Amino acid sequence: MKAVTYHRHGGPEVLTVSDLPVPEPGAGEVRVRIVVSAVNPTDWKSRSGRLAPSAGEGELQVPNQDGAGVVDAVGSGVDGFAVGDRVWVLLAAAWKPESGTAQEYVVLPADRLVTLPAGAGFDEGAAFAVPALTAHRALTVAEDGPQRLAADALSGKTVLVSGGAGAVGNATIQLARWAGATVIATVSTEEKAALARAAGAQHVVRYTSEDVAAAVRKIAPDGVDLIVEVAAGVNAALHPEVLRPRGTVAVYGDDGGTGSVTVDFGRNLWLNSRYQFLVLYTVGWDKLRDGASDVTAALRDGALQLGPDHGLPVHRFPLTETARAHAASEHGITGKVLIDVTPAS
Repeated sequence: MKAVTYHRHGGPEVLTVSDLPVPEPGAGEVRVRIVVSAVNPTDWKSRSGRLAPSAGEGELQVPNQDGAGVVDAVGSGVDGFAVGDRVWVLLAAAWKPESGTAQEYVVLPADRLVTLPAGAGFDEGAAFAVPALTAHRALTVAEDGPQRLAADALSGKTVLVSGGAGAVGNATIQLARWAGATVIATVSTEEKAALARAAGAQHVVRYTSEDVAAAVRKIAPDGVDLIVEVAAGVNAALHPEVLRPRGTVAVYGDDGGTGSVTVDFGRNLWLNSRYQFLVLYTVGWDKLRDGASDVTAALRDGALQLGPDHGLPVHRFPLTETARAHAASEHGITGKVLIDVTPAS
């Protein structure tokens, strides 16, 4: 089978197309024929060595956490999946160094597979995994908010989404609207403002040309319930300006920052504000499974959709051009980078 591999950390040039044996599933495992793989920042950061490496230098690795495809073989002791089932996967590359989705077949434990609902395609299954699970976690950590998402679960809540044109920002907007929230998104350009509106944000603020605090307070005079934050250090001073008492900042990124976040102790103290940092790798499988269940429900309801009409342009690459796909994501292309691995049928 064709697989994209690397043996050392570095730029996209370390990725090569290799021929590997088709793996066989063991007890409790399932083999999936990957139809579509997706690229997230975590994938190229892992490849470059910026994140804690999943394998040592010289060891074969296959990139990409997210993908969707068809069950091809089932190991002993597996219930709930059969050959031919359409599935999306959870953190594939975190299982083993060679278990990323940039390959034609991958073997994973059955608990890392999620049934793809009717009406949702392989593109959606691959594209919304890490972004939507991150968004789900961010939307369910507030002290006064729900721990699960469903239609109307966030009714009456106001959510501020930082970076509303990014993949996580887009998933956050779509999930929050599905759950009944009022959504305010911040963006840098009018092009990105159009994408945030297409995703469903009722209000969009351009932080490059507007007073964000004044604009948000005009929309939400009592403050917002939750901030979903991609630029923690840069926006730390804004948070107490717009949070309501007992409000929460869910932090998943530090874009443009230094790696350290300085908060105003007094103002946050009197607000009883809460900061929740989050990353999927250590959130716990109970949270991942709950998130996967709710994301699947949103997919089933048509609440998570791709394309520019839904605020998330798609950029496609063949498996043989995975290096270019990684480079596109690393260079900040707006939208979702997908890799066509095998035919859909």
